[in-house]
Amino acid sequence: MSETIAGITVPDSPMAREATELLRDVAPPLVFHHSRRVFLFGSLRGAQLGTSADPELLYIGAMFHDLGLTETYRRTDQRFEIDAADEARRFLLSHGIDPSEAQKVWTGIALHTTPEIPLHMDPEIALVTRGVELDVLGLGYDAITDQQRADVVAAHPRPDFKNQILEAFTQGLKDRPETTFGNVKADVLAHFLPGFERGDFVEVIRRSPWPE
Repeated sequence: MSETIAGITVPDSPMAREATELLRDVAPPLVFHHSRRVFLFGSLRGAQLGTSADPELLYIGAMFHDLGLTETYRRTDQRFEIDAADEARRFLLSHGIDPSEAQKVWTGIALHTTPEIPLHMDPEIALVTRGVELDVLGLGYDAITDQQRADVVAAHPRPDFKNQILEAFTQGLKDRPETTFGNVKADVLAHFLPGFERGDFVEVIRRSPWPE
């Protein structure tokens, strides 16, 4: 039976239920509740902005977006966003979703930590970022009502979320610090990973193999 939170109906198809159970199995409560809030906040922001995404595709994007932080799906050779995006696309294709639609979800997850660009793309892409930005950064906090926020947090609590999500980022990235070059997660490691040194875009250019 479908669940409604803050006026948003949570998808309850077999595919959505499987995604929910997958995340419950591999992710700590922190990531599970965060991911559900991302769907709800993204949906609420879409309604407020007058745009809407396919609910199931948005749900998969939200539920899978941090899979790359989990031990099961964490790799060390690429960005954690790509870990998650690859798994989401595989999951959708295995359920017969059109490749072009699966690619939207891939893109939404892959870009969810890239400021501004995804907001100019399809709603299935933009609203994942909107949901992440609201839950993690507080962007758009006042664009939804106090009651909507309260309803979402009552269903999916966020105790000590700020500190816990920073710890989850640190643990998910500490074995692949080079993948944070040029993205916001370098800030996390600069704060919490002793000995971490940021990559420097200027020095990459200067040290390139070009002879001039």
